[in-house]
Amino acid sequence: MDLTPLQEDSLRRLQSRIDVPYDSTIPEHREALKVLWKKSFPEEELCDLISEQWKEMGWQGKDPSTDFRGGGFISLENLVFFARRFPKSFQDLLRKQEGSRAMWEYPFAVAGVNITFMLIQMLDLEAVKPRTLGGAAFMKFLSENDSAFDLLYCIAFKLMDRLWLDMRATYMDFNTVMKSTRRQLERELLLDDISRLEDLPSYSLLSR
Repeated sequence: MDLTPLQEDSLRRLQSRIDVPYDSTIPEHREALKVLWKKSFPEEELCDLISEQWKEMGWQGKDPSTDFRGGGFISLENLVFFARRFPKSFQDLLRKQEGSRAMWEYPFAVAGVNITFMLIQMLDLEAVKPRTLGGAAFMKFLSENDSAFDLLYCIAFKLMDRLWLDMRATYMDFNTVMKSTRRQLERELLLDDISRLEDLPSYSLLSR
């Protein structure tokens, strides 16, 4: 597909975000991590940026920066955006408050990084121009809304959790659920009557 100059510019801006690795020496990155904690656990003080407390959120160890390697700084930005834009849905997912949950649940934070990575692949965002149908469809939303990727992330995370519950999944089923999430999002992006991301059927799963 040929991109308009506006779409090219929007894609370049998004790609420049994708290219930024998480770097704990950058104040902005450390601050974003603090914001994520405060939005996640407003009632609990974070002792330090490297702390056992992070495991409560579903990071693999006491230093979240090691888990960001797969998704870069944008995966942290996605989580912060979700916490700010849809605080109720964010808390529901973080605390696993909806549905009948499995004994072996997916770790919230690591799942979030995986969703960022999945969307980058699905939309073919590291190419000069998207070569997938979903990526081509996404371009029209991106040129009209700089936060389109972050918004699609929120939709994808909530959809993944819904499919997780529908499939009665456990931790070993995580990759299967992610594949189903990707297929469902691709189908919705290609629907005829979608003029903005808020029109996607799965957007209705989110609540503020």
